Amino acid sequence: MTTQILIGLLWEGLLQTLAMTLISTLVAYVIGLPVGVSLILTDKEGIHPISWYNKAMGFVVNVIRSVPFLILMIALMPYVRLVIGTGIGTPATIAVLIIAAWPFVARLVEQSLKEVDPGVIEAAQSLGASTWTIITKVMLLEARPSLLNGAAVSTITILGYSAMAGIVGGGGLGDLAIKYGLYRYETTIMWITVVVLVILVQILQEIGVKLARKLDNRL
Repeated sequence: MTTQILIGLLWEGLLQTLAMTLISTLVAYVIGLPVGVSLILTDKEGIHPISWYNKAMGFVVNVIRSVPFLILMIALMPYVRLVIGTGIGTPATIAVLIIAAWPFVARLVEQSLKEVDPGVIEAAQSLGASTWTIITKVMLLEARPSLLNGAAVSTITILGYSAMAGIVGGGGLGDLAIKYGLYRYETTIMWITVVVLVILVQILQEIGVKLARKLDNRL
């Protein structure tokens, strides 16, 4: 394989991996952030305790989180194929990544919001703040550093999931490593993809840490 072809394959795999990771993370947060907030609000010590909802939603989150991603992807392939017309490739992987990631995001958001000082919330309630104001101006604002760290963890986790999807033709760097490194015994390509993935993880982690420090009100 020529250097030009190798660079082309790596570039295509990188773009697919970034697309899968960023799109999946964004949509997972669109779903998982409200769910995480709702779990805090409806907890027995929350602002609006709703026991049945909290238990039911918590059960759904725990069930999906307990299924390993690779097994979940294989199990969902027939249903994803019905919805988007294909069970493999980048679009199918994004669909499964979203399903796998939003419960993980919801739990991270829940844990971040639990770190907010209850006294701050009680003070806002005593001043007559609405539930929406408490959520947006108190809870989410106070939990920003933890939420940003959680976002970095989520993105890195989804990046790892996207690499696993390569085993079933999910596209991206993982697919490239498996197709050439495992099936064709071209270990050089496999190790190059590993290095690229490691660099991506370090970049994402560093961005998350710097944003969290910059927006930390406690500093």
